[in-house]
Amino acid sequence: MYPIKFENLYFEKIWGGRDLSLFRDNLPEGNIGESWDVACHKNGTSVVANGELKGKRLDTLIKEKGSELIGTKIPKDWFPLLIKLINAKDSLSVQVHPDDKYGREVEGDKGKTEVWYVVEAFQGANIVVGTKEGCTKDQFRKAIETGNLEPYMNKVYVKKGEVYFVKSGQIHAIGEGVIIAEIQQNSDITYRVYDYGRDRELHIEKALDVVDLRLRGEKGTGIKIENEGFDKTYLCLCKDFCLEMYDLRTEVEEASSEERFFVFTVVDGSGEIAYEGGLEKLRKGDSILIPAALGKYTLRGTMKVLKSYVPDVEKVEKEIISFIKK
Repeated sequence: MYPIKFENLYFEKIWGGRDLSLFRDNLPEGNIGESWDVACHKNGTSVVANGELKGKRLDTLIKEKGSELIGTKIPKDWFPLLIKLINAKDSLSVQVHPDDKYGREVEGDKGKTEVWYVVEAFQGANIVVGTKEGCTKDQFRKAIETGNLEPYMNKVYVKKGEVYFVKSGQIHAIGEGVIIAEIQQNSDITYRVYDYGRDRELHIEKALDVVDLRLRGEKGTGIKIENEGFDKTYLCLCKDFCLEMYDLRTEVEEASSEERFFVFTVVDGSGEIAYEGGLEKLRKGDSILIPAALGKYTLRGTMKVLKSYVPDVEKVEKEIISFIKK
């Protein structure tokens, strides 16, 4: 096995733009809102772009390689993560996602919790994370019905490099003027509650079923560990995914885990990944999957890289504590 890159799956959106062309040269025509970069879902499945496996679909590869690819602790029947880049030239709808129980019972799909990393923030860049404190369910319903939800939305102006965790049940929206790296549960269920007057379907009753107005959106700070040649920041940890940031000045040596795959996403700069038998160049916007059976590898360059994976939560907690326990 080797580090696997995939073709970018592009989706045109009414709120999309052309900003991904700042670091990519393969954009199709139109207002591109999403690039699915590691995906194995009925609405879009990745195809290998490099090496001897080039042209194979990810779902086919999982069937053929099994634990060698995704690890011994990852179920073979459902790839757990979806990695996207999102470019919003205009605001997305205000929306909410269900949890696993509701998603399974009502939609036959997983729920959706996600985390956002702000790759680029242009003038006026903003997001909505939660509602303002004190907003009740009755106020929320009435605001939706009257088309007057904006006064209740917790709108936040964002900067490049900021991180926001969006739990299932939390009202949210990506506003205009951003490129976001989104790491999420492998689900494509969205309930729109407000769409700025655009003529698209709303899903008010389902949204009211799943919304949790107690959830507050806050910028993540993480836990930073400084090392020679690189800094590592633990940005987010939950049962569905862990997100870490590597800020490389020179290099970092690591090894794969037989229990789980990793995905690295370059959000700034450029470099390479070296492994036994080869080397892959990395540039901003690239995502690369580290198979569970890869073995040792080295990331080199001057770049910021997100590492996402499905964690053993207790193991990661112990790892973090080990850095501060005396």
